[in-house]
Amino acid sequence: MKIVSRILFCLLLAVTSHVALAQTRLTVSQALDFWITTVEKTVVATADAMPEEKYSFAPTRGEFTGVRTFAQQVKHLAANNYRMAAYILTQTPTPDQESETGPDTVQSKAQIMDYVKGSFAALHRAMAAINEGNMLEPMAASPSPRQKTRLQLAEDVVAHSNDHYGQMVEYLRMNGIVPPASRSNWSH
Repeated sequence: MKIVSRILFCLLLAVTSHVALAQTRLTVSQALDFWITTVEKTVVATADAMPEEKYSFAPTRGEFTGVRTFAQQVKHLAANNYRMAAYILTQTPTPDQESETGPDTVQSKAQIMDYVKGSFAALHRAMAAINEGNMLEPMAASPSPRQKTRLQLAEDVVAHSNDHYGQMVEYLRMNGIVPPASRSNWSH
């Protein structure tokens, strides 16, 4: 009887352990969305930290001829987010998304903030559409001949956003503003 009880106990333990493991396992969509959420938090806070009157700032000292203004940096980042979300969802990006400039009508800080927040909402929808069955499936349309899968596009959008986040941080510091992520009250 003891042996049967031990066997039943071990089987019960194995089943409950498997169920608990399955409940804590992330889906591909959830794992990718984690990184979108992480970069969204830093980008949105950084875009918001720059005062509206400084949105037209672009560095001029040194090798900065022709660089984007702060507003253009944020719009570029957001337009690319929308563009990549469209490709992941097998939609056609708008011309201003494809050119990565954003709409000409988006000019004020409030409009740009809405635009960048909307771009991350589009990315969250796109991440929700990625699963183990389609993440590595070649796509008919993509922005680059080297990036043919949803997973590659999802990884690229995080890298691109982080690249421009770094540039936004430099623009803040050039204006005497400590970036939100560098402040002691910042929570990750």
